[in-house]
Amino acid sequence: MSRLLRAVLLVLSAASVAVGLVAAHLLVGRSELSAGEVVEVLTGRSDHGAARVIVLRYRLPRVLLGLGAGALLAMSGVLVQAVVRNPLAEPATTGVGSGAALGVVAATMLGFHATYAAALVGALGAGLLLLLLGRRSPAVAGILLGAVLAAVTALLLVVDSSPTSSVMRWLVGSLNARTAGDWSALWPWLATLPVAAWLLAPWMNAWALGAAQAISLGVPVRTTRVVVLVVAVVAAAVAIAAAGAVAFVGLVAPHVARLLVGSDHRLLVPVSAALGAVLLAGSDLIAFSVGIDLPGARDVAGVPVGAVTALLGAPVLVHLVRKELR
Repeated sequence: MSRLLRAVLLVLSAASVAVGLVAAHLLVGRSELSAGEVVEVLTGRSDHGAARVIVLRYRLPRVLLGLGAGALLAMSGVLVQAVVRNPLAEPATTGVGSGAALGVVAATMLGFHATYAAALVGALGAGLLLLLLGRRSPAVAGILLGAVLAAVTALLLVVDSSPTSSVMRWLVGSLNARTAGDWSALWPWLATLPVAAWLLAPWMNAWALGAAQAISLGVPVRTTRVVVLVVAVVAAAVAIAAAGAVAFVGLVAPHVARLLVGSDHRLLVPVSAALGAVLLAGSDLIAFSVGIDLPGARDVAGVPVGAVTALLGAPVLVHLVRKELR
């Protein structure tokens, strides 16, 4: 089987799984709604106001956000790995997660409650600093930038601890309490950034051969690095503002895709995005369904999706580290 055919089949399979995840998310919840009631809401035949609110304002946007943010995180991971030429790189390497958390803390302390906008501004601000400071070594600059921004966030939380609960959602990664407004802010980016990444794929293929080989093929090396890094940072910022700094999606999905279809970025970008979408939405379904019974405390219904992706991604990270050390 050719790699192109395999990539097409993988994307189609992921799309089928995504449809199943959407159906599962619409049917699973703390409010008991039958499959018939959900279908009536989706087809516009329901006169039950509460059912429409539950399905259209909460359940459907949540799963769509999971699919969209997962795709953008995985795509960002592919681009970051291409720029730094390191399979261990992921969106967190850019420092945008720490920027999003700082934006939320700063906005809350100033009395603003538009947390999505604050997270997006903070993430994009961190990305801009990375572009200005890390052109030669974006991986090192991103790690240092993330550490500095995290330290500033911790200092602000010492001064005023009231934003702690809000910022934890972005630090761990969670899709709780997401609404149709969050989806409206995400989908325009989802319609444009993957196209931009796929158009950059030939340049990334040449860049992977080495700077000298890329120059001989007529690829503008400096421009390629900057443009690819810009798309990666914006994709990570938008996804993290929507879902928080979800761990390992941007690492696991590209790694699995590379094993399945090889290193050709024309195939790697769409397959990684498809796998990332399914991984995050599936993990969120697990997270929403899990209950924790802690001794001496009330039961906790549901856990942050970032906790689930961290558990799933940790073995992959261990495998990659061992592979790099061989």
